[in-house]
Amino acid sequence: MQVSIAGVTFATPIWTASGTAGTGEEIEQWCDPEKLGAMVTKSVSLKPRSGHPYPRTVETAGGMLNCIGLQNKGIEAFITDELPRLRRMLTRAVINIVGESIEDYVQLARRLNDVEGVDCLELNLSCPNVARGIDQGSDPMWVSQCVHDVRSATRLPLFVKITPNTNDIVSLARAAADNGADAISAINTLVGMAINHNTFKPRLSNITGGLSGPAIKPVALAAVYKIARAVKIPVIGIGGIMTGIDAAEFLIAGASAVQVGTALFRNPTAPIQIAAELAEYLRSKGLAHASDLVGRVAV
Repeated sequence: MQVSIAGVTFATPIWTASGTAGTGEEIEQWCDPEKLGAMVTKSVSLKPRSGHPYPRTVETAGGMLNCIGLQNKGIEAFITDELPRLRRMLTRAVINIVGESIEDYVQLARRLNDVEGVDCLELNLSCPNVARGIDQGSDPMWVSQCVHDVRSATRLPLFVKITPNTNDIVSLARAAADNGADAISAINTLVGMAINHNTFKPRLSNITGGLSGPAIKPVALAAVYKIARAVKIPVIGIGGIMTGIDAAEFLIAGASAVQVGTALFRNPTAPIQIAAELAEYLRSKGLAHASDLVGRVAV
């Protein structure tokens, strides 16, 4: 089940998705870290963020909407309070970072460059529920400049999480790959809305939020398939992965690893179960390694 991406070996191709397991504290009691490929942290910003007012999550048919608004304690509190626990977890630590400007991303990358316990960075260039999150992340020129500048600021492996809220996701992936990204994480959530038919009011304080869960899996699969054929770097698939078969389908489409998100809210042991189901699927197909599935889609 081991996979290698950007020179880093992961115990399995099944990781957590950013924002769904905090910085590890919530999931550690449920999942044996040694059986988890990587812990991808909630987005960390330069300064603390309080996020959006409640309500900021709502269940939908086939998934959920969220407008958390990138709530976090900021980079210094993360390094002091959160990272020591991540170091103790026997899994890879992928630190997701987010900024309001390119300079923010650069400063975050520099700050984490020589901090013990950081295995990789994931740039969140795609948050759909903060000001300008979509505008910046859907502009290939902005993505090019951001990835270029961050690549110049860090020696750490660099994954770039791109938005599906665009008419050309492949251009975003190419922009990241051409400017030093080591892998593409795809996809982030889709913009969605829920309305209370009794009060006539939106169910989220931010009016719209990010849709995740099984409802977006077909969109995510299509994105992974297209991106994997357009770039020469690995793709990390995200979107509605609930079972080992779901994970297998993403690998077949071209992903080298996957991140599990919404499934954690229903079952906090989901990544471990999905990894076990994927291993059983590989055995049933007579395949020796998860990488034997990557890009095997028959078209």
